[in-house]
Amino acid sequence: MQDALSRLAALHRPRLLVRTARIGASSYLREKSLNRLLGYGARPSPSAAILKLLDMEYELNACRQLRDTGYDLRRHIEVLIALMGEANLLRSSKET
Repeated sequence: MQDALSRLAALHRPRLLVRTARIGASSYLREKSLNRLLGYGARPSPSAAILKLLDMEYELNACRQLRDTGYDLRRHIEVLIALMGEANLLRSSKET
């Protein structure tokens, strides 16, 4: 199984989604975002959070591609922001 960062690196999404998420990632608040996306309780490690968020993102992206009426663009961007924020945390923890 691929590790969290290599799975994240394999994502290819439309530029506008990625640009928007990058802007949001600059003000990423882990506690607030993960509580909203994953629920309250003990927060997972960055790598575990990335894997959970990737599963959510794959479902959202499938809805986007199918032009599903239930697709939520804001949620998709929120998940991408959290993925980028968690990836930054994971990279910084590996460097130290």
